[in-house]
Amino acid sequence: MSLETKIMEDLKNAMRAKDEAALRTLRAIKAAILIEKTSEGASDNISEATEIKILQKLAKQRRDSLEIFEKQNREDLAAKEREELAIIDKFLPKQMSAEELKTEIQAIITQVGAKTPADMGKVMGVASKQLAGKIDGKAISETVKQLLAQG
Repeated sequence: MSLETKIMEDLKNAMRAKDEAALRTLRAIKAAILIEKTSEGASDNISEATEIKILQKLAKQRRDSLEIFEKQNREDLAAKEREELAIIDKFLPKQMSAEELKTEIQAIITQVGAKTPADMGKVMGVASKQLAGKIDGKAISETVKQLLAQG
């Protein structure tokens, strides 16, 4: 079942349940998918990788907003972002733990033969492709920097 089909099912259920947070979030996901499908040069069907990228982008937007709202002590707005983030996370693949990430990055460093922080580009290229959808790019970058600095 494609992401779009799952979204439509959940949207119907949210309407029946009158779940405002779910409706708001699912409509945002549906809109993002529609924008991607109708963008110039796009085909009518989008790949699972593209769907995950869309969800990650939406989740990152929510996390960034949540951080800002928490700094500004706007708990009312922060609560909305938390609700939406929880719903988006249900559609994303299971995220890696910090330990799993460290193990994967260490294997990639060995695989590409990286020795110094100057080799970060080589490691990031491979890591970004292998770990796409499993963890945030910022976490990958920080872990690569940390492990190469220990070198």
